[in-house]
Amino acid sequence: MLILLPPSEGKTRPPAGPTLNTDSLHFPELAAARKEVLAALREASAAPDAHAVLGVGASLAEEVRRNTVLESEPCAPAHRIYSGVLYDALGYTTLTPAQQDSAEKAVVVISALWGAIGFGDAIPAYRLSMGTSLPGCGRLAAFWKAALADPLGRHAEGRLVVDCRSSTYAAAWQPPQQDTAAVNVFQIRNGERKVVSHFAKHTRGELARHLLTRSGTAPSSAEELRDAAAEKWEAELVRPAGRKPYQLNLILPEDH
Repeated sequence: MLILLPPSEGKTRPPAGPTLNTDSLHFPELAAARKEVLAALREASAAPDAHAVLGVGASLAEEVRRNTVLESEPCAPAHRIYSGVLYDALGYTTLTPAQQDSAEKAVVVISALWGAIGFGDAIPAYRLSMGTSLPGCGRLAAFWKAALADPLGRHAEGRLVVDCRSSTYAAAWQPPQQDTAAVNVFQIRNGERKVVSHFAKHTRGELARHLLTRSGTAPSSAEELRDAAAEKWEAELVRPAGRKPYQLNLILPEDH
């Protein structure tokens, strides 16, 4: 089983830690692309129009400044750097050591800066989203799409891919259609299904946690994934259609 997560928009800067060693990150084939994006981000963040390019407000000036010195910033495992609704719901620190080991083997985070990293990879806090267009690199989803195809394709081979990414990050790599289930979350409101972004992030984090902590073997097919999800939620599975993979729909009750 391979669980794909998006990064969190906000990052938690560690008070101390080692500096960045890109050679230690998973998927070393991405080294050259990472250096290219890192250099482009450094240049863009030092420019007068940095906030406009990065799509952030003046309140994030310190985070933008840190983008120019990421090589000297303290690093921590990705599961500590990424914070927010999804990661809070996953709750890495409350997993048992065995479950944490499973998480580090199963989880890959798709990143605008790093392309793809392992859950335990040491990185600094940064500010960059996949929807950004950096000078020299262009729109990052398109930039990473070519670079990620081979390494992630090999990494996913023979595994069920549980895709918990948002659409922005899903654009950077499309896993094998028949071996992938994209996770959607709906809530019943006034008798109708509605997409709810906050609950979607939280529920995707809860699903990742459930898959890492439940007893028994990890699901190896979309049908087994649906059955595992049905242990906690109303779940339905929609078969692949067009270019879409399986869709795992989790339906939250009206009073959720």
